[in-house]
Amino acid sequence: MRVATAAVLCALLLAACGSSSSPKTTATVPVISTSSPGTSTAPPATTTTGTTSTPTVTTTTTSPAEAPPPCLSADFVLTFIGREGATGHGELGFALRNKSGHQCRTYGYPGILFLGKAGQALPTTPTHTTVDFFGTTTKTELVVLPGASVSFRLGVNHGAANPAGCTTAYGLQVIAPDDTHTTRTTIRQGAYECGGQATVSPLQPADTAFTH
Repeated sequence: MRVATAAVLCALLLAACGSSSSPKTTATVPVISTSSPGTSTAPPATTTTGTTSTPTVTTTTTSPAEAPPPCLSADFVLTFIGREGATGHGELGFALRNKSGHQCRTYGYPGILFLGKAGQALPTTPTHTTVDFFGTTTKTELVVLPGASVSFRLGVNHGAANPAGCTTAYGLQVIAPDDTHTTRTTIRQGAYECGGQATVSPLQPADTAFTH
């Protein structure tokens, strides 16, 4: 009888000590779309100095192995969206359209360089920030579909009262956040800026970085 009882207890203990597996960890990233609006949670505002309406997004869940590759400058066509100005401050909006046949992901601030009329480099000192004179942006990883765009804005000082060190930039050179190669565009009618100082927003969905 004791042997039988011990066998039963042993069987119960073995059944309780079986193997288990945890589910795979997945990451959720915003995907640019024109279908339905979504929301995202913005991290705290950050400001760093370096040498860059509500977004319409949907979300998708994907494992790291399925994540698209980083966006490169060669994947993008850079265009000048437009400008706004107020009380000595100028806002310049730019878009990067995915011209490739594949989706890619991007995050953070583009590198910028002001260009003169002949395409020569002008002094440029960018300040990366999520809070500028024109409002607040969010630093969010974006997945850019073929044909879709991301945007960023620059804030410059007009310096009408003190024109020393001011000039007109007629173009902009940009480096995608995950790349070292460049792409360029012209700035229609030029942009008056002083000392090469510019605030740079992080990349935003579609053209939402430009507050026009």
